Amino acid sequence: MTILERHDRNGIATLYLNAPERLNALSDAMLAALQAQIDALREDTETRVVTLAGRGKAFCAGHDLREMTAGRQAEDGGKAYFADLFARCTNVMLGLQQIPQPVIAQVHGIATAAGCQLVASCDMAVAAEDTKFGVNGVNIGLFCSTPMVALTRNIPRKHAFEMLTTGQFIDTARAKELGLINRSAAPKELERATRDLAETVAEKLGAAVKIGKRAFYEQLQLPTAEAYAHTGAVMVENLMMRDTVEGIDAFLEKRDPDWKTAGPSPKNLKDT
Repeated sequence: MTILERHDRNGIATLYLNAPERLNALSDAMLAALQAQIDALREDTETRVVTLAGRGKAFCAGHDLREMTAGRQAEDGGKAYFADLFARCTNVMLGLQQIPQPVIAQVHGIATAAGCQLVASCDMAVAAEDTKFGVNGVNIGLFCSTPMVALTRNIPRKHAFEMLTTGQFIDTARAKELGLINRSAAPKELERATRDLAETVAEKLGAAVKIGKRAFYEQLQLPTAEAYAHTGAVMVENLMMRDTVEGIDAFLEKRDPDWKTAGPSPKNLKDT
């Protein structure tokens, strides 16, 4: 059984966490498989959008506690293993934001601890209406410090701190209200709702989305004035692109753009 499945269709790559018997925990093997796909996607010029989903009854239940327990058998009590584990996990979470393609989480069942971190690390998220989200490590005496990094960059800090210190779950409606997810859907409509969002993004000029995603995360780290200076330079770069010139001309001339690097037209996407 492949622990991480990939299916490609019309420029959209869907990755399925495929360890349902372990609630798609982020085991060593799962992290390695995710990292391999991230590395491949960095160089992938055909894929325009990535969706990330889970097989079985849960999206992701976080780190694999059985593996972590086994790691304690080392002479140092697992200290080196744990440090390496969180470093590898960090590389995956950052990698999702560093690849050129927008990444959309398709969430169902539960997304807990590092699983919730995974949702927060994706660029966008769509969740089934009955999903539960939590950073509940504190319930077993392990504060979710690394998931906290992604969570606090998605939702207001007081709400994040409440989730982290109480270990209580929030439902889909609350996750949407706080900004952890973008959209919700009935469980049976989740895949379609996620694909609708992915197709909308895939219709856009890929080069513009790529440069925009990179600038989005870069400007977040800068003071306001520096952010404007940086993004101004990015827009100049964007305006120098042949397809951007064509897009502007087409808009002014009230016709469809003849993009050389764009994906299929909206009609073609909807016909497939």
